[in-house]
Amino acid sequence: MQAFSKYEGLGNDFLVVDRRESGLDVTADESRAWCDRRRGVGGDGVLALLPSPRAFARMVVHNADGSVAEMCGNGLRCAVKYLLDGVAGAPDRVAVETGAGVLECEARREAGRVVEVEVAMGPARLVAANLPSGDTGQPFVRAEVPGHAGVHGTAVNLGNPHLVLWNVPASRAAELGPVLEHHPAFRERTNVEFVARLGEGLDVTVWERGCGLTLACGTGACVAAVDAVLAGELPAGTWLPVRLPGGPLSIRVAADLSGVWMRGPVRHVFEGVL
Repeated sequence: MQAFSKYEGLGNDFLVVDRRESGLDVTADESRAWCDRRRGVGGDGVLALLPSPRAFARMVVHNADGSVAEMCGNGLRCAVKYLLDGVAGAPDRVAVETGAGVLECEARREAGRVVEVEVAMGPARLVAANLPSGDTGQPFVRAEVPGHAGVHGTAVNLGNPHLVLWNVPASRAAELGPVLEHHPAFRERTNVEFVARLGEGLDVTVWERGCGLTLACGTGACVAAVDAVLAGELPAGTWLPVRLPGGPLSIRVAADLSGVWMRGPVRHVFEGVL
């Protein structure tokens, strides 16, 4: 039997499995079975918490299709709430090891429970091995996507790969998302963001690698803000509102892209046993 906890951040939902004692990671078959919304519990992914010599815990993100993601912003907020809620003397700040490195997180509580988490997501990179720039050495910024005339995007690495599409309607996400996820220019597949300006912020819909359309994506909101700052559409160094189908996040981007910060809510849903 395996105990689990169900959490969600803006509707992006996860099963949290605490394996810190055993150190045994979740398998691809387990992730697929548990995330099945008809024959399993249902979720966008499974977050396996493992021991870490470098941080409070290590988080491994298993997508619903069994693949492993380097990082998940909404998932990290869920993991932090799990790690801190109900722990006597738990700190407000905690470091969690991820595939994108050790990330510093700060929790905000109400009535002693974590309701919001801010995460220092690390630098945004325009040149990385898992982006088109890995082959060319040149940033891919608001350039036409090969094989898709009229579709322009920006490739950003925030620990995981992203392709940000500016002013491509969200209504095309179900059509373009699965095709672009597997674009040959992204050797490890990619997340795809459909972004439009919304007042002083952005409206973002994300096709997530390994999950499909989700109600929210923390790293997707971050890279959308990075693209807008790069293009001069929105200012650097200030908290920007980013609306996703599941609700709003706040994102701040350093002018030199050396740091990106995400702030958003998190909620415990239920406990269970598999």
